[in-house]
Amino acid sequence: MSLTHPQRSDRKRPVAPPGPAPAGERSHNGARAAGLACAFVLLVLVCLLSVVVGARHLPPLVVWHGLLDSASDSATVVREMRLPRTLLGLLAGTALGIAGGVMQAITRNPLADPGVLGINAGASASVVTAISALGVTTFDGYVWFAFLGAAVVSALVYVVGGGSGATPARLALAGTAIGAAVYSYVNAVQLLDTASLDRMRFWTVGSLAAAQTDTAVKMAPFVALGGITALALASSLNALALGDDMARALGVAPATTRAVAMAAVTLLCGAATAACGPIVFVGLAVPHMVRAVTGPDLRWLLAYCTVLAPVLFLGADVLGRILARPAEIQVGVMTALLGGPFFLALVRRNRTVGA
Repeated sequence: MSLTHPQRSDRKRPVAPPGPAPAGERSHNGARAAGLACAFVLLVLVCLLSVVVGARHLPPLVVWHGLLDSASDSATVVREMRLPRTLLGLLAGTALGIAGGVMQAITRNPLADPGVLGINAGASASVVTAISALGVTTFDGYVWFAFLGAAVVSALVYVVGGGSGATPARLALAGTAIGAAVYSYVNAVQLLDTASLDRMRFWTVGSLAAAQTDTAVKMAPFVALGGITALALASSLNALALGDDMARALGVAPATTRAVAMAAVTLLCGAATAACGPIVFVGLAVPHMVRAVTGPDLRWLLAYCTVLAPVLFLGADVLGRILARPAEIQVGVMTALLGGPFFLALVRRNRTVGA
């Protein structure tokens, strides 16, 4: 009786060369690209609306003449107030949107925004100290203090969160605790230094009312550097979302990626906070809104945040100018009013899903 063994071949099976992406993936990418183009058109429309609409009513034709003719009656309002305000809102919104997307990626926390790691708190504390103790009143002074405060608190959160062994949960907890303590200091300075309170009042609430072209020009390089760095990290952050072990298997260093990502967020949040004050909910809401279209892919998500975050930011600013004519509601108040219900709905949905 003979036993017949199945034949085995030591030859390796030929590996098919990589072909084009599946039709479904190409279709999905095409839909996301079309959506991004539509978002860019929406951004252009909101920017135009920000220039045309203000606390003082000006017909669109008068606004157009103000843009083209420096000698026209409306040139001062359009060129020196509305246009700088629009440029600053565009930059600040972009910075906060990208920073929020990166924060949610490195903490793997859907409720994270730039304030979760205490970065906004550090920038605010440093700028408030500069206003109170040194009499600083310009963006040139604010921005370096904002970067210093944001960097110090970022490093402190990183160390308290575990250093190279930091986990998303520990980073979020450390950031929340340190941020609360730092904001207590900010409130104490405001209460004790009544002479500086007026100078701090509009800055701490978040405002574009004092926007200047010079501020936008000086802010742009910081936003560009932080944004480009964050976008360049998108693939590494995608790997990090799979867990540290899987990221290492894919050739990504989790500790280095988090450190560079936090440096990018420090640049973005420091510049936005120095220019406009602490603004809430933009970095939280926009990544959630676009994730329904982009999915978890950070390459698409950050691209959408770059376009749609300034849409929300400038839209809130325009709405604040319309609702309180002839005065205005500051953009920091409007984003809080719009973002509060969104945040509560998000928490409720997550609690329901987790129940």
